[in-house]
Amino acid sequence: MADACWRYGDEPHQAAAVAMAPPAATLKRPRAEYQRAYLPLPPLILSGFSESFAFRIFGFDLASLHVFPFSLSDLLGHKCPKILEKCKIMKHSREKLLDDMPTDGSLPSSTGHSLDKPLSDVVLEGDTKDASVFDNLLKILGSNSKKLASIYRKRQREQEGRSDTEEEEDSGSQSSSLPDVADTGAGSGTESSSEAAEGDDVQDAVVNPYHIDEDGDEDATSDANDFQDRENEYRIDGEAACTSSFHRHLGHDLTNEEVEKLLIKQWKFKWEMPATKMPMSKWVGTGDPITMDTSTVLAYGLKQKLYDNWLGICKSSGSSDFGSSMQKFFFSLCHTYRDILHCNKKPFYLKGNEEDSNIMDAYIIHALNHVYWTRDLVIKNDSQLTKQQEDKKEEILSGGTYLDQGFTRPKVMFLLPLGSIAMRVVKRLIELTPLAKKANVEHINRFTKEFGAVDEEDEVEDENSKSQKPTKPADFQALFGGNNNDHFMLGIKLTKRSIKLYSDFYSSDIIVASPLGLITKIGEAEVDKGKDVDYLSSIEVLIIDHADVISMQNWSHVNTVMEQLNRIPSKQHGTDIMRIRQWYLDGHARFYRQTILLTSFVNPEMNALFNRSCLNHEGKVKLISQYKGVLPKILLPVRQVYERFDAKSVMDADDARLDYFCKKVFPKLKDSIEGGTLLFVSSYFEFVRIRNFLKSQKASFCLLGEYTKASDISRARVWFFEGKRKIMLYTERAHFYHRYKIRGIQNVIIYSLPERKEFYPEIINMLDESKNMMCSILFSRFDQFKLERIVGTVAAKKMSSSEKGIFVFC
Repeated sequence: MADACWRYGDEPHQAAAVAMAPPAATLKRPRAEYQRAYLPLPPLILSGFSESFAFRIFGFDLASLHVFPFSLSDLLGHKCPKILEKCKIMKHSREKLLDDMPTDGSLPSSTGHSLDKPLSDVVLEGDTKDASVFDNLLKILGSNSKKLASIYRKRQREQEGRSDTEEEEDSGSQSSSLPDVADTGAGSGTESSSEAAEGDDVQDAVVNPYHIDEDGDEDATSDANDFQDRENEYRIDGEAACTSSFHRHLGHDLTNEEVEKLLIKQWKFKWEMPATKMPMSKWVGTGDPITMDTSTVLAYGLKQKLYDNWLGICKSSGSSDFGSSMQKFFFSLCHTYRDILHCNKKPFYLKGNEEDSNIMDAYIIHALNHVYWTRDLVIKNDSQLTKQQEDKKEEILSGGTYLDQGFTRPKVMFLLPLGSIAMRVVKRLIELTPLAKKANVEHINRFTKEFGAVDEEDEVEDENSKSQKPTKPADFQALFGGNNNDHFMLGIKLTKRSIKLYSDFYSSDIIVASPLGLITKIGEAEVDKGKDVDYLSSIEVLIIDHADVISMQNWSHVNTVMEQLNRIPSKQHGTDIMRIRQWYLDGHARFYRQTILLTSFVNPEMNALFNRSCLNHEGKVKLISQYKGVLPKILLPVRQVYERFDAKSVMDADDARLDYFCKKVFPKLKDSIEGGTLLFVSSYFEFVRIRNFLKSQKASFCLLGEYTKASDISRARVWFFEGKRKIMLYTERAHFYHRYKIRGIQNVIIYSLPERKEFYPEIINMLDESKNMMCSILFSRFDQFKLERIVGTVAAKKMSSSEKGIFVFC
């Protein structure tokens, strides 16, 4: 390079950056976008090192900078002190070598031999000298670096034509004198990218977030074995690579017509099939029908090591029907890469532990399979690119053959409601990882402490405090018996020999988070421009489990998270832009994201999210179920009167409900002398509207909501039981989180049906002390989802379409 002493900010430097831009014919994006991403070359490199030397030491080539489009702030930034310190060490080592030089100008090597060229020639001339000069330099630096020593031995083995086994025989004496280089680990997943990446290698964290950490803390002599193992894996999965859904799904190029069709959001389910072991249920979907034969999918879609490990775990657990099990079928469903809405999953806390565990195993295996396919594809392409000559890499990358990456590394995200559920998922993910038994799970103690159950002292206090209260239902104990934290976010990085928990989000493969935890990060990025959530830009598999529990928290958080997914990132994060898939650059990533929504019931909000935000080009699969209802679970002879009100549309339903209550129901309560009326509402919005109305009417009432203080709750329950307040306003969320047993109820008015069908008999059975045992329920034809879960599908259809407006159940 003619001008090897540019300084940052000089005009020649900027002009050269433009001159080094690739030809316009090879670009799929405007030239200006690539030029803005070119590296402003720091004097740290150009003033002292040649082009090839900078590439081999720092990881980039000055002659083809458009392949590595990162800015100076990305290269240095918060890593500046570490890079400067690293350079000082290199400078000190070079000065020490120059001081130890013999007078004849030759340099001694670590084995006692002399180099043919002085170090000054190596530094100043680079590739203009013989290739052996760089080998000798590697040999010298290898005395202080295990990684460089391994590279030197590999190059020497290739030049001499020796095999891997021959290298292993004599590697012991060479590696025994090399000090180990400790892996500092990854940063905390709870910090921002600039703070949490301090533990990662500087070059890997800054230059290439897709860097695959294959070596870990193992000896350098295992590199040859690692390469051989990887080649064996490629041979085993070679046939699968040709037919796997992974390559078919991500390799499909959407046309403009297909994109326009997806944006219309008009779905027609063209086929249906019965749901295995789920009576009164069926799967419906778009696109080509799914067959029941899952053997083909497991043979050609699942990584062999994952399948063997999964099969071994199932056999060790005593499962005898693995060939036809629900987990195998649901995995085959997930592996079609279609969006899935499973709206009748029996959760573990409602005596559905086996079904819930089978489905959880299936989607975890699918997530791991997606990560491993992505990881192996990147490794394979890296291996092939390293074999190419430097002057041909630019032409090869411009051809679009090695498009295997997104904007950032994270590809899978689990959206979970509680820390105890996250603990359950992550522990099972570790078990299902093929190398789980011999892998090093980093920060597992910290994870167990933060996501595990409360301390024993706290449990004793809770037991003492609960001993004076009525026993909670079994499902409440199962769901809230562990960690109830709903504000968490965790990065997981999978390497060949370890699972790294709390890894930096940009170096993670999987993100486990709660909606509230993500909302907090999104809010911080909006306030502080130095932070961002670009790690959400390349999520390809989104799994929302226990969405029914999330709906009891705040469903609007889920909608906000969905809006942030697969956006074009605001910053460069070290990704090789020449290897980013074209549909990422075109802004079509949301059409390739698979969303799996799992819930025990469906409501209009979930249905709207599935219809409007899930635009996968592969299509959709949805479970449709019929219900028998929960009326048989009512233990008392309660007269249940259903009153239907008319509403023109969904938008008018809330106003029509309030109007019916004010004109038809409340006058009876106002004129009644008897108190003890429990007024049940399903949402906080309805709670506020009824509260304001009762205040305007100066009614005698008390409140029991999710935001009511504990002292006010105790006072309200006493007032209601003693008859000092005639009406108690009670919300579904308060019942979900506390399961109060309210005494003194004489009659129940259900202003809006509960989302959770099991709550209906619990509320009605609270009338055990009542003399009249009367319950009134308001509903409209837009409450179809809730109504059919309670009275049954057949009865709900008749009640919604009948000319009569009042229905009685006894």
